Amino acid sequence: MMRREKRRPRMRLLGTLLSVAALLTCGLSGAPAQAGTTSGGVTAAFAAASHTYSVPQQILESVCYLEGRLSSHGGRPSVDGGYGCMNLVKNDRADTLDQAAKLTGLSVSALQRDTAANIRGGAAVLRAEALALASKLSKLSKLPTSPKLPTSLSGWYGAIAAYSHASSRSVAGMYADAAYKLIGTGFTGTADDGSRITLAPQSVTPDKSTLNSVPLAPAALPTGCTQDGNVDYPSAIDCVVPSSYDCNVAGGACTYTGSDRPSSYAIYDVTLHDLEMSALDGVNEFEDANSGLSVHYVVDTDGTVYQTLREQDIAYHAGNYYYNEHAVGIEHAGVDASGYQWYNATEYLASAKLVAYLANKYSIPLDHAHITAHGITPAPTVSTSPNHVDPGKYWLWDYYFGLIHAQGVPYPTGNTPAAGLFRVNPTSDQKPLGSNGAETAANNSFFTLYTGPSTADPKIPGAPGADSTDETTNVETQMPYYYLASQPDQAGSGMTMYEIWYGENDRLSNSTPSYYADAKKAWLAVPAGSAVPVHSYVVSLKPTTTNGTIKIYGRPTTSSSYVIGTAPTGSLWAAPKSVFEDGTQNVWFGIDYNHCEAWVPSSEVTVVDWY
Repeated sequence: MMRREKRRPRMRLLGTLLSVAALLTCGLSGAPAQAGTTSGGVTAAFAAASHTYSVPQQILESVCYLEGRLSSHGGRPSVDGGYGCMNLVKNDRADTLDQAAKLTGLSVSALQRDTAANIRGGAAVLRAEALALASKLSKLSKLPTSPKLPTSLSGWYGAIAAYSHASSRSVAGMYADAAYKLIGTGFTGTADDGSRITLAPQSVTPDKSTLNSVPLAPAALPTGCTQDGNVDYPSAIDCVVPSSYDCNVAGGACTYTGSDRPSSYAIYDVTLHDLEMSALDGVNEFEDANSGLSVHYVVDTDGTVYQTLREQDIAYHAGNYYYNEHAVGIEHAGVDASGYQWYNATEYLASAKLVAYLANKYSIPLDHAHITAHGITPAPTVSTSPNHVDPGKYWLWDYYFGLIHAQGVPYPTGNTPAAGLFRVNPTSDQKPLGSNGAETAANNSFFTLYTGPSTADPKIPGAPGADSTDETTNVETQMPYYYLASQPDQAGSGMTMYEIWYGENDRLSNSTPSYYADAKKAWLAVPAGSAVPVHSYVVSLKPTTTNGTIKIYGRPTTSSSYVIGTAPTGSLWAAPKSVFEDGTQNVWFGIDYNHCEAWVPSSEVTVVDWY
């Protein structure tokens, strides 16, 4: 018997991640210890650290940009207990933070909070990684030579791979590839002290011959998991739950519905989540038959991918059973509300490789309508609203899509995008936090709507209170919208205001609060240069003979139970995908209704343009 999905409880980290004192390169010394940081700020720090520890400056700049976008993140730890733009970690797999303190003579506090000190610490650890790898290769070759540092920029590939602390050699290689790609393309970014750091493009062919000798430090496997290769995704650890958890056959507790996808239900979405806890705790949660929860994959900060359910089966993860039927769910170690606990580079790379595999396997387009956030998945009904908000406003979608694209997944192409279609593609997607780690309007990927063409006007109605994860008055980067008019912000912020139709949650302050939405015109504030063309259908809601409104649904199913709002006839919407209603030939368009996707039957729309 099929059971209705239980709503997933929000679970917060109970404390900091575990740490250990063991050094990965114990016994290897760096250059002479230094007593303080370099004067001249971040720009000088790169040159000084390169000179002191004989690590190429290009390597230091690329790793600092890859890991932390040149920021110390206010001295707060990343999701894997890493600090600063060099992600000096202190967790249950590595302790490069204390290692850096020992090698440089700098205090742990300085390494955590001061970007110049952090760069020096990262350089010392990279030097130690290179010497450790050289020592290992010397022993393997049985040559009586002392370990030496690489003599060329191309020779640092293995040391960078080791610095990632990835659990698999393939992800370690992806990490090093990403660092060298930054060297090849170059970049310009702003450091915490306001310095503009520019890495000029340089053609380098990295020497990958040392990758197979890079040491790995995989975490202990959770109970019930094995590395037996009996998985859908070849790089995953097998944590697939027993068939007794299938709600079709279970007499009691169960966590998923057995199926035969994609034969039974087409798979055309990937839904991304964060766990609100560590990956290992998350796997243990999904291994509990009483949790009522399931997901297909869990990605850890060291790049480990755990498979907890077969892709053919229906997981209970999206808070909307229709999406469960048609999506593969991926959880990530992380916390959506805590932007300073940014998702680290190794986790992004491993997740992107997994999604590229899924996109190629199921022909899933590389756009935000098909590779989605839990936060843009609608609740199926008003009574079950709101749905969840993860992975949150600090997930770097543009960067992430670029990683997937680099794995061979093409971006959607087609006709010239229709006039009026746009998506927000902000510079904040390159730096998740401001210089001091504080929340500002320009350092996340949510963008606010106002009642008029000025940021001095009131925000549109939304949820009462000051929840930083609230999605009732904003939109998410990469989602397409259709604008009716645009003009400079009358408040002089330098942003551009775009008038769009938006399903407002304007009944939350009523005496009987309701998440029923009413589509109204609103003004979206977009940072300068951040509105870019996007491929999507544009649909107009057809005139009706009833009350001039069209019903909007939380899933593409003809039932009044799933009506979550209305929109006026004649209103214009971006509709980035269309589907057949299950078991019928009824076509539905998925429109970007507010922060979330919603559905309208094709019988109620006129397609006015398409990509």
